[in-house]
Amino acid sequence: MMRLEPWMLSSALAAAAGWTDWRWRRIPNWLTVPGLAAGLAVNAWAGGWSGAKTSLLGAALGLALLLPFVLLRALGAGDWKLAGALGAFLGPERLLDVLFAAVVVAGLMALVLIVWKRRVGQTLRNIRHMLAALLRLHMPGSEVSLENPQSLKVPFGVAVAVAVILYAAGRAWS
Repeated sequence: MMRLEPWMLSSALAAAAGWTDWRWRRIPNWLTVPGLAAGLAVNAWAGGWSGAKTSLLGAALGLALLLPFVLLRALGAGDWKLAGALGAFLGPERLLDVLFAAVVVAGLMALVLIVWKRRVGQTLRNIRHMLAALLRLHMPGSEVSLENPQSLKVPFGVAVAVAVILYAAGRAWS
C-alpha cells in the first residue's frame, strides 16, 4: 500500500514548479531546495534510516540523470534541481517512472509547439546539427541551445508536473 504523504507533497511541489516554469520560465531555488529537504525529512520520518537512504538515492539519481542535459544547455538548472527534489520524495524507482513519463509529455508538448509554430523544417535541421555534433564529440552550436532567443522552448517543469500528478493519481486509485 502506498504512503500518500510523499505523493501529496511531491504533487504539490511539482504543481508549484510547473506553474512557475509556465509563468516565468524559471523554477526558483526557494522552491527546489526546501523541497529536497522536505522529501528527505518526510521519508526519514516515515521509514527511518531506510527511508532516508531511499530519499538520498532518489535525489542523487535525479541530479545525476539530468546533469548532462544541464551541461549541454538542453535543460535549465531549475529543472535539474526539481528532479533532485522529486527524487528525494519518490525514491529512485518511482523517480525513473516519473521522469520517463515527463519525457513523453515534454515530447508531445514539443511536437504540438513545432507544428503550431510551423517550424518542422528548422527542427529537422537542428536535429541534424545536434547528431553531427554528437558524432564529432563536440558541443552543438549556439543556434540549437537554450540561449538562442529564436529557439522554441518547452517548459520541462510543466511536463514534470503533469507526469507527477498523473502518476500520483494513478497510484492512489490502484
